[in-house]
Amino acid sequence: MLDQMASYPDMVAYHCIAVTLGQAGHIKELFDVIDIMRSPPKKKFKTEFLEKWDPRLEPDVIVYNSVLNACVRREKWEGAFWVLQQLGQQGQHPSSTTYGLVMEVMLACGKYNLVHDFFKKVQKSYIPNALIYKVLVNTLWKEGKTNEAIMAVEEMENRGIVGNAGLYYDLARCLCSAGRCHEALKQIDKMCKVANKPLVVTYTGLIQACLESCDIESGAYIFNHMKKFCSPNLVTCNIMLKGFLDNGMFEEAKHLFIMLLENSNSIKHEEDYKVKVIPDIYSFNTMLDACAIEKKWEDLEFVYEQMLRYGHHFNGKRHLRMILDARRAGKEELLEMTWKHLVETGRDPPPLIVTEMFCVRLEQGDCAAALSYLVNFAYVESQVFSRKSWSKVLVENAHRFEEHALDEVVREGNILLAGNENLAVRHLIESCKEFQRAKRSSTEVEVGRIFQTEAALV
Repeated sequence: MLDQMASYPDMVAYHCIAVTLGQAGHIKELFDVIDIMRSPPKKKFKTEFLEKWDPRLEPDVIVYNSVLNACVRREKWEGAFWVLQQLGQQGQHPSSTTYGLVMEVMLACGKYNLVHDFFKKVQKSYIPNALIYKVLVNTLWKEGKTNEAIMAVEEMENRGIVGNAGLYYDLARCLCSAGRCHEALKQIDKMCKVANKPLVVTYTGLIQACLESCDIESGAYIFNHMKKFCSPNLVTCNIMLKGFLDNGMFEEAKHLFIMLLENSNSIKHEEDYKVKVIPDIYSFNTMLDACAIEKKWEDLEFVYEQMLRYGHHFNGKRHLRMILDARRAGKEELLEMTWKHLVETGRDPPPLIVTEMFCVRLEQGDCAAALSYLVNFAYVESQVFSRKSWSKVLVENAHRFEEHALDEVVREGNILLAGNENLAVRHLIESCKEFQRAKRSSTEVEVGRIFQTEAALV
């Protein structure tokens, strides 16, 4: 645009650029645009027909308000004072909108005293609008001054100013944070009069405010109350699920989760999804994490089985550790279930799953089946199948195997190696031999110690 006289930016173009940059929070780029506005073109144009053509422009209130928008997003309070200084140098008095944006900057930067100072300045020159009162309410909320926030809104209404939905919504959340959810619910009627904001979004925001202030009882009350007017969506249910669990209410979370599962039984048509909510992967993972932490292995197995049934997949990063912990607690069904799922979906099982399946089959006395997992699914590049790793596995799991199980592994493994080389099996055999030698050696030392003790007693 700057290279052609015909396309050189005018004020409308600068407005578009400034508003876009301001919304994105690009302060430096905005200052660059202002410098370009004030500077003559770098390229010399032929202006014989337009001798007085001068594209230089001074930023107006729209450009300056865009700077303030960027300052809000970047939390740069210095930029707000720069804007006021620039307006003063141009002899312009800040508009109520500009003052409102300055207040937003101070709120974002945590300078609550300056928000109140600028509000007083607005009152001297203008009648504050609903957006300015909204900033004031949020400031009082941050300061923990709930009663003052209520009084500010009452003052606004007494002056005949119609509040917007955002203002009443923020006041309602302020009340929820203070444990006054019954008063907060009264604000919903006012919201409905001035906007068509979906009720489910409004109620969800109030629940979130309760939970952020660790008031699970009020959050649960609003959750149950909203059902009289609208159906909670999946986001609402997941927030409540997490809220219950974060506050040690496992049974309540489990009840809600089962309710979500039962909803799927009543879904017959596509339209039913508008009123019935079924769990998503976040719901399942939230419950799985809680079950693992609480060591509720029966519940963990149930939730995990349902997760697979609903078409979600095993995730090694999230699920592997809990599956192995459940196996150590005696719940081998989860391991078997995972293995079946991986095979059916054509996915490569994680090496730790392969190792654990080997141990389970060997514990069951089926050496051939145990070795088959290594032959078919062990990848040599994995350190899980190195000699060092196998030695650790044997030390930790030897108590699970029958007395001669490792001897059988060595014998059957050598037969397999005679037909086809397999490094994972070879490393296992070498580790088994080393483990058996160490075991016999320690046994001989123990027997010798016993004989010496008995001889000393004779």
